[in-house]
Amino acid sequence: MAAQDHQHDNHRFGLKDHWCCLAAMTLVSLSTFQYGLDFGIISGLQAMVPFLQVFGYFDSNLGPAGGWNISSERQQLISSLMTLGAFLTSATAGFTAMFMGRRASLWTACVLCVVATIIMQTTSSIAALYVARVVIGLANGLLLTYSQLWILECAPAKYRGLGISAFQIWTAIGTLVGALVDNFSNKYNATSNAAYIVPLGIVYIVPGIIAIGLFFLPESPRWLLTRGPAGTEPARAAIRWLRPAGWDVDAELVEMKTAYETELNLETGVAFWDLFANPVDRRRTLFSVGALLCQASCGSMYMLAFGTYFFLIAGVGDPFEDTVILISVAVLSSVLNSFVVMRYGFRRTMLTTGFVLCGICQLIMAAVWHAKPFTVSGGNTVVAMSVMYLFFYGGCIATYGWLAAGEMPSQRLRSHTFGLAVAVSFLFSWVTIFTAPYFINPSELNWGPRYGYIWFGSCFVTAVWLFLCFPETKDRTLEEIDEMFHARVPGRKFKAYQCVGATLGSTTGKHEHESTAESSVVEKRGVVEEKGLEDTTA
Repeated sequence: MAAQDHQHDNHRFGLKDHWCCLAAMTLVSLSTFQYGLDFGIISGLQAMVPFLQVFGYFDSNLGPAGGWNISSERQQLISSLMTLGAFLTSATAGFTAMFMGRRASLWTACVLCVVATIIMQTTSSIAALYVARVVIGLANGLLLTYSQLWILECAPAKYRGLGISAFQIWTAIGTLVGALVDNFSNKYNATSNAAYIVPLGIVYIVPGIIAIGLFFLPESPRWLLTRGPAGTEPARAAIRWLRPAGWDVDAELVEMKTAYETELNLETGVAFWDLFANPVDRRRTLFSVGALLCQASCGSMYMLAFGTYFFLIAGVGDPFEDTVILISVAVLSSVLNSFVVMRYGFRRTMLTTGFVLCGICQLIMAAVWHAKPFTVSGGNTVVAMSVMYLFFYGGCIATYGWLAAGEMPSQRLRSHTFGLAVAVSFLFSWVTIFTAPYFINPSELNWGPRYGYIWFGSCFVTAVWLFLCFPETKDRTLEEIDEMFHARVPGRKFKAYQCVGATLGSTTGKHEHESTAESSVVEKRGVVEEKGLEDTTA
């Protein structure tokens, strides 16, 4: 009881009390600004004449007087090689986490961003451009994976959703800034290479801010505890830095340490194959991967990566201005979601609703364009449905997919599991980006917006899976989630399940002694683990 008593006492601290942790989360979440910025800039570059003059060709079949175009092969590689690089660093996250902390990985990413941008700004070689796209992909993979791991492991349970929602806000803002800079640069440098060199220059800003800010932030306490006894005191210091004055630091440290050590007693392996070695870890891995696959299975990647080009070939108004409008709506939905996520941000409900609504938008867009291609009414419908699609995606899918994927893994395997989930998501995103030009490019299948038929089917299948199988983890501590998975709780029953172990920030009272707390947690968790083992035997 003593272990539970301190928790409600910690719960009395509000948003303002956690200002230090929230400020640190905001800085770390800036990592996704770079990821969104890359999408925004690259999407626009492929519609700029100076860029096409260097890396494309003159197409006499494009319009009455011809025009500059880029081959689908180069278009595929420019967009998809970034995703391939991100896949590589995400897939190896579990291995690099064995000797590199979250901060060291983020510093490495900042350096890679600068190197890649210098190459892209100075080269006229398509091969060098390809190399730069891989390098910036490596950086983005590190930024996305380790920044979210840091927030998931450092944030109080009730503010974890708010911290991850900031990721989507920064991603959307980064994409918007990239589109805006492309728009103005294309207008004022329409005949000069500065049209695409200037937008690339803003990539330096955010990595510089993050690299400096990381000197003032602590390492993740949960990662420090995986370092063995030597990590205990640094972890305690990290928690003390992250929590308000008066917080029961020792009790939270005991909760983290006991949960991690209990896991090690059950399963000693900390390797890639341990993700699938037993039913509990295998289930957690599949849910984490499935949650992040939501990013790709709704079709968002082709809308984000090819939005400007998509509008250009569809003949829908000014493609740059339409893209700015489109991304502005994504920013709005992400900001509005930050006010929703703490109180109403149920993962399963929001994801299922988002897929239903996004699927309807894709179906309407495809059907109208199929019936009225290259018409004013057809073009207006494409713009309207695209706007609604990104609003629903930003408000219901983007935040909750990343959030749920990070909550599912155990601390013992979190780097491996989350890294694999991010890698698989990037792999499927790469497939989407790589194949999209075949469907939308006039020189290939020339489907244009009819490509939405495919994504309607994908949205429908994903929505059914989410509704029937996905667990609800809102307001649960990572240690409570551990308990429910070990107890083999069905996904649809997570929301109502009453945990028997100590749960930070969810019960009542005041912690008195660390030793009492530790023994209480061990005793209560033993009940759950014993039940889980009996279920396995049965």
